[in-house]
Amino acid sequence: MRRRITPYLLVLPGGLWLLAFLVVPLVFMASVSTQQGDVVTGFTQAFRLANYTDALVAYRTQFLRSAGYGLAGTGLALLLGYPVAYWIAFRGGAHKSTYLLLVLLPFFVSFVLRTVAWRFLLADDGILLRPLKDAGLLPEGFHVLQTAAAVIGGLTYNYLPFMILPIYVALERIDPRVVEAARDLYATGRAAFTRVVLPLSLPGVFAGVLMTCVPMTSDYVNASILGGPANTMIGNIIQTQYLVNNDYPAGAALSFILMAAMLAGIFAYARALGTENVLRVVAR
Repeated sequence: MRRRITPYLLVLPGGLWLLAFLVVPLVFMASVSTQQGDVVTGFTQAFRLANYTDALVAYRTQFLRSAGYGLAGTGLALLLGYPVAYWIAFRGGAHKSTYLLLVLLPFFVSFVLRTVAWRFLLADDGILLRPLKDAGLLPEGFHVLQTAAAVIGGLTYNYLPFMILPIYVALERIDPRVVEAARDLYATGRAAFTRVVLPLSLPGVFAGVLMTCVPMTSDYVNASILGGPANTMIGNIIQTQYLVNNDYPAGAALSFILMAAMLAGIFAYARALGTENVLRVVAR
């Protein structure tokens, strides 16, 4: 009897944690999303599904902008992160741990402080742009802040380690003898990479894209600090609805729409990439 219930007892703490801090809040937020009223008269449950349609119509632009920024930041992180992970895995030698520590080093500083530091560096009269303007290399009216490029750059910088680490783990698991066998079979460097290394690293790419795209799309810190009114993301709208407008039903409805959209995107991405093939590679 004890042997049969031992696995359930081991899972129980984690299950209770998820129930208390994930399931219950989601159920509560789902209830709030269909309520109506205000903080003065109070909120009542009216099962008003129009909260969802109203929120989607009113903030469609912010949803699309968030998706665009998230995809752009994820693509840029993949382009930058894959070569870094590849170099550490195959060229890092005995110093791999040191290089990984350097990748993680920014996480020793607060997320907000790192973003504020970029705002200081990219300011119109900051230490980067002012010397270039004084030298005549940039026009006086040139600016980086309050642009889409600044927000996407901030997202890429802050979430880049989440792309590098999963890809590194996948590359680290590749047996170097497999690559050597491809070379022995007269495969070029490009062919060995595209036919051997890249397919075997797909599990890391899959995980890295998920770990960066989801938080990037829902982020609001970078848009608040590095962007302007024209760069507002859906995360900023949700924050405003909760903390400024005190419109909790609208904020909850927007949150659920965002979660549903990201889940749909994840399933579509998994289907396009072929999770069965990815799992098969992992099993090998």
